[in-house]
Amino acid sequence: MKKPELLIPASCLEVLKTAVNFGADAVYIGGEVFSLRAKSKNFSKEDMIQGIAYAHAKGVRVFVTANILAHNRDLAEFEQYLMELKEIGPDALIISDPGIFMMARKICPEIEIHVSTQANNTNYATFNFWHGLGAKRVVTARELSLEEIRQIRDHIPDDLEIETFVHGAMCISYSGRCLLSSFLAGRDANQGACTHPCRWKYALMEETRPGEYYPVFENERGTFILNSKDLCMIDHIPDLVAAGIDSFKVEGRMKTALYVADVTRTYRQAIDDYFQDPALYESRLDHYREEIAKGTYRQYTTGFFYGRPDENAQIYDSNTYIKSYTYLGLISGKNDAGFYGFEQRNKFSVGDTIEVMKPDGRDVTVTVKAMMDEEGNAIESCPHPKQRIFIDLGVSLEDGDLLRRKDD
Repeated sequence: MKKPELLIPASCLEVLKTAVNFGADAVYIGGEVFSLRAKSKNFSKEDMIQGIAYAHAKGVRVFVTANILAHNRDLAEFEQYLMELKEIGPDALIISDPGIFMMARKICPEIEIHVSTQANNTNYATFNFWHGLGAKRVVTARELSLEEIRQIRDHIPDDLEIETFVHGAMCISYSGRCLLSSFLAGRDANQGACTHPCRWKYALMEETRPGEYYPVFENERGTFILNSKDLCMIDHIPDLVAAGIDSFKVEGRMKTALYVADVTRTYRQAIDDYFQDPALYESRLDHYREEIAKGTYRQYTTGFFYGRPDENAQIYDSNTYIKSYTYLGLISGKNDAGFYGFEQRNKFSVGDTIEVMKPDGRDVTVTVKAMMDEEGNAIESCPHPKQRIFIDLGVSLEDGDLLRRKDD
């Protein structure tokens, strides 16, 4: 039985390093163009080179998303971008557009091509089609059941890999190919500029009564009729493995390092426990559930894996995330006084109780004993986010340890 790859998203270099340190087998990232996440931080060429080098040094692969649905105006620039990626050398490109697929095969045949979920891959004939063109991996449509995925595995070559989303936000539209954002906001989701109109609140209007809006109330706050719960399959690792999935993919290229650390570490533990001893995995299900709930999420569902979702897959009363922890920063280096350095992302002060999240699974509760700025001046708190400061927590820390604060 083959252990599946754990594939984690990264919005920037800091988050890539977090994914690597907390247990990812592979990381997928986007460049500054053509990656379907126009509002995420994304990677410059220099960051991409640095991130790939960092990951490779730790035995982790890096895939680059290039999965927009291209227009004529995109093709010349896309060709230049592929030539740049050939020079950079990621392990794979994630592509959905057939024309871009063929362009990539011609320009950088040495780089694996993975076919994106945006290509609506719903049957084994489609998988075999992409394999015949040279694809190494195909990402399943999110609308498939585990039984359908198992049937695909039985009808495709052994060397064609199956990648499947197992955690993260779900899109209301088929495999993410949405027109709502273009229609309502003039921003094309299939070009990476989605405004997430599925999270908006809607009302009804009868065609002969223009301007008269009738709210659809689930409660006094209204209803969000297109708003899906998030996918979570942490309870179902054995079923995912039995379906023949090669890569467990987590959604979230716009998420923080805290989200990535929490989800990566929890799935890493669950997968490793299951392959060590299925009974160990079963005995720790409550632990996995508790840990995965420490990240931001919208309530959880199993999506389409066990058949068509019922009404419980939707959230009708809110479009906000559940959030129990605040991200503070990642430890990196020391100063001459022996204080540990990091770039502060949210405010906290001397005397506060915070938590050190370690890649090996430990969480250490500590009190902030002292804090200083880069010049060595003692400070009580850091008023400016993203400013580098140094702290004494009374415990030994390692580069890559993550600091977080439990919210009241």
